[in-house]
Amino acid sequence: MDVFHRITQGASTHTLRTVEMHTVGEPTRIVIDGCPKLEGRTLLEKRECARARYDHIRKQLMNEPRGHYDMYGAILVLDTELTERGEADIGVLFCHNDGYSTMCGHATIALGRFLVDTEDRILFPNRAKLPYNSKDGTILIRLHAPCGLVRVTVPMMSDPTRMVSFLSVPSFAVKKNLRVEIPLQNAWPEIVRLRSGEDVKSTGGSTETYTVELDLAFGGAFYAIVEAQQLGFKDRTHFDRDSIKALEFASQQVKRLLEPRMHELLKPFKHLVEKDLQFLYGVTVVDGYHTRTEENGQTVHADRNLCFFADSQLDRSPTGSCVSARTALAASKGILRAGDTWEYDSIVSQPRGYDESAAFGAKTERFIGTLTTFQVPMALGEGNESGKFEKSYVVQVEGFAWYTGASAFVLEEGDTIGKGFLVGK
Repeated sequence: MDVFHRITQGASTHTLRTVEMHTVGEPTRIVIDGCPKLEGRTLLEKRECARARYDHIRKQLMNEPRGHYDMYGAILVLDTELTERGEADIGVLFCHNDGYSTMCGHATIALGRFLVDTEDRILFPNRAKLPYNSKDGTILIRLHAPCGLVRVTVPMMSDPTRMVSFLSVPSFAVKKNLRVEIPLQNAWPEIVRLRSGEDVKSTGGSTETYTVELDLAFGGAFYAIVEAQQLGFKDRTHFDRDSIKALEFASQQVKRLLEPRMHELLKPFKHLVEKDLQFLYGVTVVDGYHTRTEENGQTVHADRNLCFFADSQLDRSPTGSCVSARTALAASKGILRAGDTWEYDSIVSQPRGYDESAAFGAKTERFIGTLTTFQVPMALGEGNESGKFEKSYVVQVEGFAWYTGASAFVLEEGDTIGKGFLVGK
């Protein structure tokens, strides 16, 4: 312990203390000490301050040698415009390999459990004010995320076998059955094989394009949602290292070709979403869709969700904010009605195929999205959709979070590599 005490308390080091958690295998590194006070009145202003002045802290914690390419973190923010007005209990900034997220479901589930468990009133001054529901033994946290207010319901007792749930901001479909043309120079082997023998669209000369059809939806962040078969991958694939790399490349190409169109696609929704949120956050590949009928006659939908977000970071969890987006999308398509659920698995919860008579993974290895009765009409703005009304939906997302450790990270003077790096970047 003498070495531990010396390196974490030494005058020549700066120490960052964290609590480590995971949700379906996706890490959340919660910063509990060592992060400077962020300037700005609003949470988005503080997010910009973190990006402009203190991004070295994100790099230290997310990147190697302390983190890795797929690391994820959360920075607690005590004072925001919503906490000042008494509308939120605490704020949070989410961070990853490429910067800062607007919303994160898996980290919200982890944070919910942590914030109820903590007794540190300096870390969370409003902890004692959280309302307790004696009927189900839960506590409500009003979490201010960059996308808006998220209501998190957490078991009072620290129990990893009970689900944490949250209601995020209203979620909605942006564009259904959107066609994206993939030029030959951006194509990948699987889509070329899929389209071989079909009439491939010619754009003149020797240039060919392949068409991919996908959906665009919002669940606190914007996602492109595409079926694996659309990309040329077999449904119910066993995703080994090679197939993951192939899927990553395909998703990169889809994102690269879709990003220039986002300004036009989001025109009708710009008055509904803050400017800082108006970008394509991730591409989610869906496969293994199936249904089953419960004893009460209810049909349960289930599939597997593989999300590449930020700089092609692969989510180990089913991606909570995309669960909000996908559940709202299913409602927009008429697949789900209020009270219906959809079970979402991930590459971790079921990597080896599945039994069609059951869901992919164990109960503790999936997210459940439920369409609530809360629907918000949206008046669309600019573009061809101006004047029309669409529905947005409030989705309940449920999952489990687990502790994996607590850490004290230091940066010694002169340690340039220790400031953070990513191999190949």
